[in-house]
Amino acid sequence: QQQQQQQQQQRTSPAPGALPPTNGPGGEKESASVKVLDAERGYCNLTRYSPEYVRAEALRSPLAVAGRLAEIVGGVGGFALGLWLDERAGATDSNAPRRAAELRELLVRLGPSFIKAGQVLANRPDIVRADYMQELTLLQDDVPAFPDAQAVAIIERELGAKLETLFERVSATPVAAASLGQVYKAELKGSRAPVAVKVQRPGIEPIIVRDLYLFRQLARFVNPLAKARLGCNAELIVDEFGAKLLEELDYTLELSNMRDFGRNFRDDPSVKIPTPYPQASGRRVLTMEWIDGVRCTDVESIQRTLDVDNFIRVGVKSGLRQLLEFGLFHGDPHPGNIFAMPDGRIAYVDFGNVADLSQRNKEVLVDAVVHAVNEDYDSMAGDFIKLGFLPQNTDVRPFVPALEAIWQDSTTKSLSSFNFRTVTSKFNELVYEYPIRIPERYALVIRSLLTQEGICMQLDSSFRFLEVAFPYVARRLLTDPDPALRLRMLQVVIVEGEFRWDRLRTLLSMATMNNPDAMSGGKGGLLASLNLRMLAWESARMLSRDAELRTALLSGFEKRSTLSHAREFLGIVALVLGALGGAWAERAVLTARRGWRALAFTRWWRLRRRRRDSKDGTPPPQVALV
Repeated sequence: QQQQQQQQQQRTSPAPGALPPTNGPGGEKESASVKVLDAERGYCNLTRYSPEYVRAEALRSPLAVAGRLAEIVGGVGGFALGLWLDERAGATDSNAPRRAAELRELLVRLGPSFIKAGQVLANRPDIVRADYMQELTLLQDDVPAFPDAQAVAIIERELGAKLETLFERVSATPVAAASLGQVYKAELKGSRAPVAVKVQRPGIEPIIVRDLYLFRQLARFVNPLAKARLGCNAELIVDEFGAKLLEELDYTLELSNMRDFGRNFRDDPSVKIPTPYPQASGRRVLTMEWIDGVRCTDVESIQRTLDVDNFIRVGVKSGLRQLLEFGLFHGDPHPGNIFAMPDGRIAYVDFGNVADLSQRNKEVLVDAVVHAVNEDYDSMAGDFIKLGFLPQNTDVRPFVPALEAIWQDSTTKSLSSFNFRTVTSKFNELVYEYPIRIPERYALVIRSLLTQEGICMQLDSSFRFLEVAFPYVARRLLTDPDPALRLRMLQVVIVEGEFRWDRLRTLLSMATMNNPDAMSGGKGGLLASLNLRMLAWESARMLSRDAELRTALLSGFEKRSTLSHAREFLGIVALVLGALGGAWAERAVLTARRGWRALAFTRWWRLRRRRRDSKDGTPPPQVALV
């Protein structure tokens, strides 16, 4: 927690070249929608995006704004005309794939802001229909590069030195190009360490600022309609997009993100975060350690050279740690940003798009998981309000049956057929029926999970994300020393004041679940035994130190008889010993459990005879105390 607080303080301090923190030139107050944005986020906006600043910067050149507006209106107008003709001809659905492709090509022509907007919309089911979302995902592919001479000029101007004094050599052409910049392979001067040099596209910041100004003017115009039809604030959506986009333009922030990720994973031998080189970096140039691995876009090479199953598990675990443990996660883990190292490690690049979840946000996410496990749909609907999906004071009662139908339909299937994309596609249907708006941070969470699941299934079509995610979440609930997580664990096993042994058994099974035979012999059984040793030790230590936890557990035991709890406890011991000591231990405990059942039956039979004899008038037998 101290480390997270230190990182939060570091990330709150303004970076060199960052935008003005609150009030931009020409603006006295922060816009109301930005205040809402900050309140909903629960974490700091690194650039303190201000619509007033964007307005002031854009209007420094009114003619440029007018020219950009004409370019946008011409392109978007032509596309809108096509949609109108489709509607007149009744061909909206039949022509949707062609129009989606035209939209993607239009966004590429209009430049970085529109490409980024398309990438965001590709993961916003509350705004875009599914067929358009599928086409817009293609915007993650490479875009045309800008001239190398311009890249050299930017490097020398940004770093204040000639290229030959900074690097031993630089590749003649970029090895990759994206919407905001392109990457060269180089060697540092002196050490000859291989590095990647990321250079921002020339002149894109003024274009993006003008685009953001125009976006916001349009959002202000359509906001009443957006609130009435979609239940979302169009200005707020633009503010979310603008704040995140301006963060990506400042490479000093990306360097800081990279350092934070490196600290988080410094003790994890399965994850590689490239080392940044501040002496060869600036606001528009970023130099980092070269990653010598295979991009996850090259599926055949990974399948040929690596243990795919192990690599997938490493990737899923690292993603879950980012989200639930660190609260700082990669917002764009598409296959081009993830590498498979020759030794089986996973490596991440491109830290311009990250999100930082506060402790409160993490706790609400865990609450949502607990309510899903408990099938408490009323509380799940309330979590949608806490997470910002639904406006405050929304009547969630009409929403509960739809939520229950989606979850029940998804969880009645086997674990092997469950996937996030299916649940998301069903959830997409609700966003047009209810006033749901997906906040940017959770859009990134959904995007991250869907992307990682897609990578897993590309590498191994039989792999299922939840088969790795469930054990990690269960271990966190059972062993994490965080008092908030202990409370959530109690909410799982204590329902309406009664301790539910079946749910504890489910958690233990999930925590040791590596494959269908995890509780048997062999490799799975060995791993299960190691996990259960850890779980038993950590649980005992928590009980010895936490009086509140002990009190809650004891109160949960009061609704059932001691004999019943003893029988259930022996069942748990059978599960544990079956993994630790082999089949003989499990048989011994099951035999003892049968003995308890026989004892319980004998006690019940004696009580029954005593009641019957009392009704007949026969005095109860005297019991001698020995």
